[in-house]
Amino acid sequence: MHWGFILLIVFGALSMFSFLMVLAARYKKCPSDKILVVYGKVGKNKDGTNRSAKCIHGGASIVWPILQAYSYLDLTPMSINVDLKKALSRQNIRIDVPSVFTIGISTENGVMQNAAERLRGLPLKEIQDLARDIILGQLRLIIALMDIEEINTDRDKFLESVSGNVETELKKIGLRLINVNITDIMDESGYIEALGKEAASRAINDAKITVSQKERDGAIGVANAERDKRVAVAQANAIAVEGENETLAQISQSNAHRREVEAEAERLATVAEMTAEANAKRAAYQAEQQAEAARAAREKSTLEADIIVKTEIQKRKVELEAEAEAEMIRRKAKGEADGIKAMRLAEAEGIFAVLVKQADGFGQIVKSAGGTADNAVKLMMADKIETLVATQVEAIKNIKIDKVTVWDSMGGGNDGTTTTAGFLSGMGRSIPPLNDLFKMSGLQLPEFLGKEVKPADKPAAAPAADKPSAKK
Repeated sequence: MHWGFILLIVFGALSMFSFLMVLAARYKKCPSDKILVVYGKVGKNKDGTNRSAKCIHGGASIVWPILQAYSYLDLTPMSINVDLKKALSRQNIRIDVPSVFTIGISTENGVMQNAAERLRGLPLKEIQDLARDIILGQLRLIIALMDIEEINTDRDKFLESVSGNVETELKKIGLRLINVNITDIMDESGYIEALGKEAASRAINDAKITVSQKERDGAIGVANAERDKRVAVAQANAIAVEGENETLAQISQSNAHRREVEAEAERLATVAEMTAEANAKRAAYQAEQQAEAARAAREKSTLEADIIVKTEIQKRKVELEAEAEAEMIRRKAKGEADGIKAMRLAEAEGIFAVLVKQADGFGQIVKSAGGTADNAVKLMMADKIETLVATQVEAIKNIKIDKVTVWDSMGGGNDGTTTTAGFLSGMGRSIPPLNDLFKMSGLQLPEFLGKEVKPADKPAAAPAADKPSAKK
C-alpha cells in the first residue's frame, strides 16, 4: 500500500510536469515585426458566428494542440512601382502617372482580421500584385475626376485624394498605405509640356519686366543720390568754414585760459612740492623715532624671551624628569609588590594543596585503622620504627674511641657483675631499648619479639674472681 501511494504520487508529478512542458511548448510569443494568427476553434463573434482567426500583435497566446494552429503575418513594408499609362482625365486627355507606393499589413483592429482572412499564406509577389491592381483602379478613378491643371499644379490635393481612396480599398484586404511618391506626370498630346512652356515664358517675361523696373528705379536713385550728395557737400563746406572760425576763437580763448591755468598750477605745484618735502622729512623723523623705539622694545623682548623661556624650559624639564622618576619608582614598587603577592599566593596554594593531600592521606590511614585515630597513629609509628632505630644507631655510629684502658679488680658490685661488664652494659644502655622505644611511641612490643624481664625475675649472678684484667 505504501509503495503504491508513492508510485501514484510520482506518476501524478510526471503527468503534471509533462502537461507544463506541453503548455510551455505551445505558448507562442508574437515578435514586434509580425502578427500572430491563431486559427481553428478560437471562439465566437458578438453576433454568435464562429471567429475565423484571432490576431495578436505585441503579445503572446497559448495555442492548444489539435484544436488550434498558428502562423505569422510579416509587417515588413512593401514598395510597389505603379506605372499608370494613358489614364483618361476629365478633359479627355490621356496622361501617364508613374509612382511608387509603400504599403504594409495593418495592425489596426479589424483590419488585421481582414489580413488574416485574405492574405495569410499568400507569397509576397501575389500580395504585391493584388495591391497594385487595387492602386491602379483607384488612380484611374481619381484622374478621371480631375483636370490636368489640378493634377499638375495642386499636387497636395491630388496626393490627398489618392491616399484617401487607395487606403480605403487596401484596408478591405488588410493593408495600409504608408507613403505615396508621384515621380512625374506626362501626356501624349504635349498639353502638360505646353502648360510648362507657357508658365516658363510668363515667368521669363515677368522677370524681364521686374529687371527693367529695377534698373529704372536704380537710375533714378543714382540721380537723386548725386543731387543729395552735392547739396550735402556744399552745406558741409559752409558749416566747416563756420566751424573753423569758431574753433580758432575758441582756441585763442583756450590758450589764454591754459596759460592762466599753467601759472596757477605751477604755483600750486611749487607750494605742494615744498609742503610734501616738509611732510616727508617730518614723517621720516617720526618713522626713525618709531623704529628706534621698536628696536629697543624688540631687543628687550628678545632678552626677556631668551632668559624667561630658557628658565621655563629648564623648570619644565626638571618637573618632567621628577615626574618620570616618581612614576618609574611607583611602577617598580607596584611590580615588586605584585611579584611578591603572586609568589606568596603560589606558596600558599602549594602549602594548601600539600595539607589537603596529607589530610586525605591521614583520612585514608584512619579509615584503614578501623576509624580510630589512636590506632592510626600507632600504625604510622610502626611504619616508621625502622627509621627511628636507624636514627638511634646513627647517634653513636661516628663516635671514635682510639683506646680504652680498663683496670678491673674483678670485684663485682651488688648485682655480682664486674666493673668491665658494667662499663659495657652501660654503653649498651646508652642506646634506648627497642621495648622502651615502643613505649615512648605509645606502642607495645609483640610477645614473639621478646618479653620484658622485671628485676624480680632476673637470675642471681655468680661470684666473679678477683683477677685483674686489661682490655684495649
